[in-house]
Amino acid sequence: MRLEGKVAIVTGGAAGIGRAYFFGLAREGAKTIIADINEKAAIATVREIESKGGKALALKVDVSDPQSTLAMAQKTADTFGRIDILVNNAAFYMRPTITRAPFQELPLDEWDRVMAVNLKGPFLCSRAVLSSMQKQKAGKIINISSDTIYFGVTTMAHYVASKAGVIGLTRAMARELGPWNINVNCIAPGSTFSEDPDDLERLEFRKQRVSMQILQRLEMPEDLVGAVSFLTSDDAAFMTGQTLNVDGGRVRS
Repeated sequence: MRLEGKVAIVTGGAAGIGRAYFFGLAREGAKTIIADINEKAAIATVREIESKGGKALALKVDVSDPQSTLAMAQKTADTFGRIDILVNNAAFYMRPTITRAPFQELPLDEWDRVMAVNLKGPFLCSRAVLSSMQKQKAGKIINISSDTIYFGVTTMAHYVASKAGVIGLTRAMARELGPWNINVNCIAPGSTFSEDPDDLERLEFRKQRVSMQILQRLEMPEDLVGAVSFLTSDDAAFMTGQTLNVDGGRVRS
């Protein structure tokens, strides 16, 4: 197990892709924390890990709120004594569902909310855990972008812009935090089927995207776990400021 003895926070880890990250890091031996605005779902997911002998913690966190993110970091440090890994996964996209409309028709309050969660959230969460990682002179921060940034997908300008900003934030943070041996990298998933299995409309939408990929099948949350496990381990100790496209070969750059 590559993460034995490590402490990992996954924001938005109670459902969907974040839930897969949470279980993947736990399987690698990490003590895992779900930081999610849905406290009930977070607690239920943590109980699954604990029932298998793992150590985990559920925290209700609003990643767009500075005080909430600071409380997250403090509670994690108080409980487990350190913070080694942060996966900035929480995003405003499907829960709740964003408005799909031409950019000039997007609600202004929703633009602000998307930016607050998707871009300001990783900024605030990273700031909150920074002092712990600086004291250790080690840490791994993984930001989650999206392959939509390469295509300028229509009717979701707020989401695409926020995820493009995540890559810029990753590169800036990597340069600044390198002196403390803190690695900051990014993953850009493709169209991932992470909704409930009975969501047939979303399933059909994602099936249409498969034709654009080299690997001709739906991308599932578990397809992203290996990249996160790798980037949070010592195997990626000399990687920072990078973005890995994990999308079945839809983006080739």
